[in-house]
Amino acid sequence: MSVATEASPSPRVVIADDQTLVRGGFRLILNSAGIAVVAEAADGKEAVAATLSHRPDVVLMDIRMPEMDGLEATRRILAARADVRIIMLTTFDLDQYVYAALAAGARAEQRRARRRADAERGDGEDPRGQDLGQVAAA
Repeated sequence: MSVATEASPSPRVVIADDQTLVRGGFRLILNSAGIAVVAEAADGKEAVAATLSHRPDVVLMDIRMPEMDGLEATRRILAARADVRIIMLTTFDLDQYVYAALAAGARAEQRRARRRADAERGDGEDPRGQDLGQVAAA
């Protein structure tokens, strides 16, 4: 006897990063995977506004942005919408940013540039983070 299972709906995502090229790259990757990007933000203030108006499941949030950094934006978003999953993005390999992101309520962190040791391992996985589907489902 087969049991029909419904596919989980694709998560809706807001991308918050001050670099246009980075936002565009993430949008391209997510769209090609069938994941809807509902808004983009160039700073923390825009990220808060976009999240509150578009009601995404997941926010990809850069830690360091002008106007308001990603840590403060994360605090404000989660104060208004505790159900949003936030993945912090950073190019900085500093644990203090990771600890601050988790303390602010982020569900995961992902460093945008892979370290040489990770690349040499060759499996394409970052053992410190989770993929978008895992975070949205958590």
